[in-house]
Amino acid sequence: MEVEDSSFEEEVLKSEIPVMVDFWAPWCEPCKAMSPLLSELAETYAGKLKIVKVNVDDNKKFAAQFKVRGIPNFVFIKDGEALDQVSGAVPKQDLVKAIDQLLS
Repeated sequence: MEVEDSSFEEEVLKSEIPVMVDFWAPWCEPCKAMSPLLSELAETYAGKLKIVKVNVDDNKKFAAQFKVRGIPNFVFIKDGEALDQVSGAVPKQDLVKAIDQLLS
């Protein structure tokens, strides 16, 4: 799911379930490489976790708010609060660990 600055508060900060935000850009090769893994995680955690994508080229407000310095950058948010952040094209187990902590 693509989220923009205008819908970020409603879709992410006010979400009733935890959210993993993928800050990315279309020109970012590591971001593209992570896409199949994100689709897999979205299926695995369906109903328990919302995974959204924010294009940092077009939506700078929340990228700045969460101090995104490099992409891909994954921010884990629960009840409107960022609880964890993982940067870079990381192995699946790194994201699963962060998601499991978020959901516990």
